[in-house]
Amino acid sequence: MNKLIAVVGMSGSGKSVITEYLENNNWKKLYFGGITYKLMKEAGIERTPDGKSEKEFREELRRKHGRECYAKFLEPDIREALKTSNVVLDGLYSWYEYTYLIERFPNLKLLCVVVDKELRYKRVAERPERPFKRADIEYRDISEIENLAKGGPIAYADYYILNNGHKEDELNRLKEILEVEDE
Repeated sequence: MNKLIAVVGMSGSGKSVITEYLENNNWKKLYFGGITYKLMKEAGIERTPDGKSEKEFREELRRKHGRECYAKFLEPDIREALKTSNVVLDGLYSWYEYTYLIERFPNLKLLCVVVDKELRYKRVAERPERPFKRADIEYRDISEIENLAKGGPIAYADYYILNNGHKEDELNRLKEILEVEDE
């Protein structure tokens, strides 16, 4: 049976480093956010630079289709990808998405990337794509925790990667986890 890992963590923790590494090593990456972009395009809604239109659209999708809707939308793609490949899920945010998926995919593992908050805020402020000011990232953190139940998958993860150091340290820990999963 092929492996299924969801990479979770707060914004700026280093999740993309993990998903990119796995994707570059023949894992199929499925991106929850891609659902938003696809459905926005179909509805003729433009993405705004500040991300406001995406946030409003995501919230409307969850109101209309349930808090686990992203997992529901992605389920057929996960099933198809698992037939031929290991799969990494990028963007699982909520406890509702996790509980929906774990019932259908008992082999799902949560891998959480964590970093000290001050370092994470500094990295988010300095990143080239979508940098955030401190007040904005604090607001986003609280909003995701309170409105999306983002803390559940982080707290309940099967594995943790502490990402306070260098990219190589983060990837070495990932390799250790993958070795355990191969046993």
